[in-house]
Amino acid sequence: MTHFHPLANGLSTDHPVPGLPFVDDSHIPLDKGPEAIEAVGRNKAEGMWGRYDPDYRSDCAWLAFTTDPLDHSLGWSVRYHPEHGRTVLLMRDDDTSSLHSTWDGERLLFRAGGYWWDGATWYRPGQVWDPVAQDYEKRKARAAITVSAADMLDGRADGARAYVGKVLTFDVEAPAPENWGDHLALWAARHQERDGALPLEKCVVDVATPELSGAQLIGVPEMAELGGITASTLRAYISRGNSEVPQPQASVGGRDQWARAVADDWVEARQRSHEGVRATMSAGDRDELSKGAAEVRDRFAADFHNTLWDRPDVRKRWILRARNENSVREVSDALAWNVATSLDRILPTHLLGPTIQSAVLDSFADAVQMDRADEEPGETPGEKKVWMLYVSRPVAGMLDWFIRHHPETAHHYIGDIMHEAHRRWEIPAEETIRTLRTAVSMDGKMSDEDRKTFFALLAPPAESV
Repeated sequence: MTHFHPLANGLSTDHPVPGLPFVDDSHIPLDKGPEAIEAVGRNKAEGMWGRYDPDYRSDCAWLAFTTDPLDHSLGWSVRYHPEHGRTVLLMRDDDTSSLHSTWDGERLLFRAGGYWWDGATWYRPGQVWDPVAQDYEKRKARAAITVSAADMLDGRADGARAYVGKVLTFDVEAPAPENWGDHLALWAARHQERDGALPLEKCVVDVATPELSGAQLIGVPEMAELGGITASTLRAYISRGNSEVPQPQASVGGRDQWARAVADDWVEARQRSHEGVRATMSAGDRDELSKGAAEVRDRFAADFHNTLWDRPDVRKRWILRARNENSVREVSDALAWNVATSLDRILPTHLLGPTIQSAVLDSFADAVQMDRADEEPGETPGEKKVWMLYVSRPVAGMLDWFIRHHPETAHHYIGDIMHEAHRRWEIPAEETIRTLRTAVSMDGKMSDEDRKTFFALLAPPAESV
């Protein structure tokens, strides 16, 4: 989750952020396209930068940012959509790239601490990761209504009581204007004078949803309790700028408030995080180990106790006159031998072997598919003078570990790989051996001599590799 905090609305925006002042943006070439906006800051001076990108989800849509040429501590972020107009925000210059990367997608507008709009629907802040989509899950805000500028303007607002700020005199620490309705009225008057401006009915200002009602807002104590942490821990997270904590949806009396729906999503995200999974699968003991790791510890603790105490020949070494370096080394070697001969109980070979076999054959299948896609017209499938096989680096590293720790079992499963590769794709045995030997040489730890000797034992009986 990316947290960003706009400082002000550009006067030329179509979608004012509630509560933020309006600042003159006429010195930025907003009407000349994204390239011109990028050029304002890109490579102009030290500390300045600019960038633009097309939005491939919609024709003619784009987004851009640039350092302000008058005050390099500030920057402008701009997003344009042919149907929904443009958003212009004044930011701290260091924040523009973060907003740019967050905007790069279907998220057109953000309101209420991360609620976002795609042009038709409002969604809650993205928190729960979807591994298939490789993005945060899209969770619709309940019964959400888009609030337009036309909805918010009424006869009580008076633009004469408002002002348009200037970049050179802008105070980033100044409080939000109390009479924001007057500022909105001044913006609306200027906005309607601009050629091609969106009608006020289409200018999005805010979102209204039962999720953001006062009864659904909770503070730090309730938020922390839901997350299973103390209020002081949550406050520490917030003070450190921990990005896993969602932005608050409101501030009441100077205190942060979150929508209960957002808090529930946060709790779910915590449960699905690395820390959450580790806690769920913990053995719940003093060492904070996973259940599998605790089983390994307990097994070796019993083995070590048996070696150190139950064997009289070892226990007698505990007496003072027998305590010397050689005695300690002998005991250490005995304990280490216990571990070395127990590898199969830590990572069972009857599970590891078939796993590596399947992973290697999967890499081969991808390579064969790419080879066949490149075959020339009229070429007989499978007749290849050169096989462009490969094994992914993680699989090669695991194969190398397997060979070094369980050479006789690895020898058996590599033989199965050779058989399956020939049966499925008529890959010669020597090509399989060459591919695996190359992969292990690049991503493994075997010595050249060991690698040469081991793979020579895999060569077909009538041939040598």
